[in-house]
Amino acid sequence: MARVYNFCAGPAAIPEAVLSQAKDELLDWRGRGLSVMEMSHRSEEMVSIASEAEADLRELMGISDDYAVLFLQGGASSQFSAVPLNLCEEGATVDYVNTGQWSKKAIKEAKRYANVNVVASSEADNFASIPAFDSWQLSDDAAYLHYTPNETIGGVEFFWTPEVQAPLVADMSSTILSRPIDVNQFGVIYAGAQKNIGPAGLTIVIVRKDLLGKSRAITPTMLDYQTAADNDSMYNTPPTLAWYLSGLVFKWLKAQGGLEAMEVVNRRKAEKLYGYIDGSGFYSNPVEVASRSLMNVPFVLADSGLDKAFLAGADDAGLLNLKGHRSVGGMRASIYNAVPEAAVDALIDYMKDFARENG
Repeated sequence: MARVYNFCAGPAAIPEAVLSQAKDELLDWRGRGLSVMEMSHRSEEMVSIASEAEADLRELMGISDDYAVLFLQGGASSQFSAVPLNLCEEGATVDYVNTGQWSKKAIKEAKRYANVNVVASSEADNFASIPAFDSWQLSDDAAYLHYTPNETIGGVEFFWTPEVQAPLVADMSSTILSRPIDVNQFGVIYAGAQKNIGPAGLTIVIVRKDLLGKSRAITPTMLDYQTAADNDSMYNTPPTLAWYLSGLVFKWLKAQGGLEAMEVVNRRKAEKLYGYIDGSGFYSNPVEVASRSLMNVPFVLADSGLDKAFLAGADDAGLLNLKGHRSVGGMRASIYNAVPEAAVDALIDYMKDFARENG
């Protein structure tokens, strides 16, 4: 069966070249006669895979030795607890920006461990924009400021980095590796792997080393950044297969020309899709133009009664996982790095045909 185009928000598309290499190595990794899935995480082979993946990620993102790079389990949602437990004392004030469903979940969890000050929120306009920085009500003594640079569900993205005195913490799950960023502006970056990195089961945390060793006494060992850093992310058995596959993705990204080259392609894909939606008269996107995500493009049909027919036709055309998140409805096309430009072209062609037949 031919490969389809996968627009899933996560677990998301993985580059076909990566899957092909993994298939070739599945039974016999580099002549060792066994699969990566079967290797001891403390074996020379797995340690080399892990070290090489970290080195490639550091090169791609320009991560200096001032930062520890951790390959962890638990998904990005586990970091909603890990961040306050590692970065602030009990009773401390922490600043959060609320720009969507993932921000709200992070805020809810942080309230279990700290005094949360929501410095700005776009909930009043149904998360269709990014609050202007000059409207933020920052705390004088915040232990850190947390924000979500890209909201996967609402399709809202920051194209600027907040400049604050407190350490900056970012949930980059759905935007990491899509374009260059200056890591040195951040105290902590964390990201679930299942969008632009690799398969589900792995979470990457990039933490400035001066922020290590400050966790509370009650912090579970498995959530303590210092423990992970001291043990090269192998305090327990890590998600070895996901780590290996992510390493292959990093090499694929380097072969594409790195993050600068990926940004060019990603912007072109997004501009094509938004351009068609805006000019169609049949589809619409609710997000203000300046805040539209490059990775997640939500849209609605002029008649929601046609949603099921649209999705059924898309499925028949090999365009999968276009249904919007259950909390907002409509459609959503996630066009991460591994989604080729041809997929966006095919989606636009289908949307045109569907609009012509049902308009």
